Amino acid sequence: MPNVLAVIPARGGSKGVPGKNLAPIADAPLVVRAVRAARAARLVGQVVVSTDDPGIAAVARAAGAGVVERPARISGDTATSEAAVLHAMDAVEQREGTALDVVLLVQCTSPFVTADDLDGVAAAVLGGADSAFTAAPFHGFVWREGESGGHGVNHDKAYRPRRQDRPQDWLETGAAYAMRAPGFRTERHRFFGRTTLVPADPARVLEIDDPHDLDRARALAPLLDGTAGRLPTRADIDAVVIDFDGTQTDDRVLIDSEGRELVAVHRGDGLGIAALRRAGLQLLILSTEQNPVVAARARKLRIPVLHGIDRKDLALKQWCEEHGINPQRVLYAGNDVNDLPCFGLVGWPVAVAGAHDVVTAAARAVTTAPGGYGAIREIASWILGKELSTS
Repeated sequence: MPNVLAVIPARGGSKGVPGKNLAPIADAPLVVRAVRAARAARLVGQVVVSTDDPGIAAVARAAGAGVVERPARISGDTATSEAAVLHAMDAVEQREGTALDVVLLVQCTSPFVTADDLDGVAAAVLGGADSAFTAAPFHGFVWREGESGGHGVNHDKAYRPRRQDRPQDWLETGAAYAMRAPGFRTERHRFFGRTTLVPADPARVLEIDDPHDLDRARALAPLLDGTAGRLPTRADIDAVVIDFDGTQTDDRVLIDSEGRELVAVHRGDGLGIAALRRAGLQLLILSTEQNPVVAARARKLRIPVLHGIDRKDLALKQWCEEHGINPQRVLYAGNDVNDLPCFGLVGWPVAVAGAHDVVTAAARAVTTAPGGYGAIREIASWILGKELSTS
């Protein structure tokens, strides 16, 4: 059986979209969507994520991929995907002690890449091509502006042939590439020898380069994933993890003459948390604040708390491992930028109304109630439905 490796490059840094590779689309971060497609491909034997970021590495492992730690010399803004793939090939071959036959480059910035796309490019190389990539049919007139004004690139501007009278053009999707491994080592770029174009669905072509692309992907996901936009139910969730300040409170603090802090919470949130506990869900308060009021609220609600935590995502991952919980079945509710790493780890990132804009954009669902005004009870009503109203 041919030894086929899929490599998913996923740097931690991104200027256009900070934290891009952990940005959630529908039910999963971008890197997880790529891992799922690669693991579902019939012809792919191994899947690894090449990354310099511990958060991405944790999420990739949880999704079932291997991880290759990328050194700093090939992790900067000018680093090429080819460099990441070559490094990953070396790491895998040294670890496995076997030579690769075919290597795939899978871009997690293409959120709608499919297992069929990956099987298509792999089959093309296994069938005799040296390299292959996904391409979508393209029928547009391409223009370029020069010193003498605009001129046609793929047409004569003096003649406008009908679509059926023009040669078929193809648009590189940027999603999936396959290369014969020995040739790729020699040539060190993804297009060499005989290159085959593998047709892909043009409706699924989208590369995420800026925040607007992310918005479009989130809008398209319910259609292209075949799922309507919906709120989480008990069937989706095994655990609920809740931030404290700004999520269970309105983010204001009252300080008395002794310097003691007081916050306001919502009684409805307590009722919602009690109902979630009775329904058998695992519950946790996770906060960066080392504050007695956080611990006091957790005691009142009779749920565990981790507070004074610098790396909330690492604490959450460890908590999930200790309790045997799949992070994809965790709902995490938050409101500020320090919640984003946890958003990238869980299957159901939820923002409360009034959350920071970047948090709202990264959330899979947003409450109508702000923090401190019943947002947690609202989340409980999503999960439990009628069971909450009768409990």
